[in-house]
Amino acid sequence: MSNPAQSEPIAFAGSPIDRADNIRMDPQALGNLMNWRARVLNLDGLLPEFDDDGRLLWQTLADVPEDAELVFLGMLDDKAHFAPVPPAGSTSPAMPRAWQVMQMLQPEDLAIYGGAKSLVDWHARHQFCAQCGSRTRIAKGGWQRNCLPDEGGCGAQHFPRTDPVTIMLVEHEGRLLLGRQPRFPPRMYSALAGFVEPGETIEEAVAREVEEEAGVRVRDVQYISSQPWPFPSQLMIGCYSVADSDQLDIDRTELDDARWFTREELEEARAAGPGGNDQLIFPQKFAIAHHLIAWWLDR
Repeated sequence: MSNPAQSEPIAFAGSPIDRADNIRMDPQALGNLMNWRARVLNLDGLLPEFDDDGRLLWQTLADVPEDAELVFLGMLDDKAHFAPVPPAGSTSPAMPRAWQVMQMLQPEDLAIYGGAKSLVDWHARHQFCAQCGSRTRIAKGGWQRNCLPDEGGCGAQHFPRTDPVTIMLVEHEGRLLLGRQPRFPPRMYSALAGFVEPGETIEEAVAREVEEEAGVRVRDVQYISSQPWPFPSQLMIGCYSVADSDQLDIDRTELDDARWFTREELEEARAAGPGGNDQLIFPQKFAIAHHLIAWWLDR
């Protein structure tokens, strides 16, 4: 199957930054790069600041407090790039301002911001050791936090996490199953999705989530594409599956509604643009669901 990302960029993917793991591992090399050429991402809390052209704004090390925790994002244009850890993190889904940011930033800058947001958000929420409760300190250029024995800690090491989430198309005799969550605006439907749980494969997660949310059993699960999603830090794993029955048993604690859509209905909603039509709002382009459904329509 073709990858939908090959024909159209997927939001938050394609960062031009070299993550430079060899520099992260070398405190002296990293310290040598913390000079007047280094750039620090301008953040308002967890949101980026940017210009009218959708380009991220950067400052110098001289512009940030000396005691600021900085995460080394990597190298770009022979300059070290950093992001500051904010006072507080968030576990909330993307809020209205974040949706605006997605539409205004240039694709490469959106990818840079997405990676930075996931990292600094994690640091802000992991100031204390999950094992002993002692304060942790930034390490490995920001790609690790350590609980320090010489400060009364247990010595545990903690690493930024990414949570895998399956998001799946379900097809039955030429129609797609889409659902809507309570927080969705009216008429918006999207692909079903759910976290991969410990001890299961991607294929098992797809089958379990679809059956739990919609009461439909699926087979022939296939991987299509993926998307990093920094709210707070997920990897959306796009899949396709086939249902043997169209009978629904909707879990109303998870979904407001779920229904089957014909190819014609989806084509009409896509053609109508961001506002959709009277029946359906097609998922926005910065969501992987948009690319998955477009891939299915364009096959």
